[in-house]
Amino acid sequence: MPAKVDEETCTACGACAEVCPVDAITVEDSAKVDAEACTECGACVEECPVEAIALQE
Repeated sequence: MPAKVDEETCTACGACAEVCPVDAITVEDSAKVDAEACTECGACVEECPVEAIALQE
């Protein structure tokens, strides 16, 4: 399952989008993950400073 963003916690800092190797994340009011493009690598999860992203089970 692709990464999931908690939109209430997300601060839209863009750190996740910067480290995504497949450009599956866009950031406006909060980060959004393109489920089809996400490879579930976890880079965004590790990079998020507010722990707003998790890999779905």
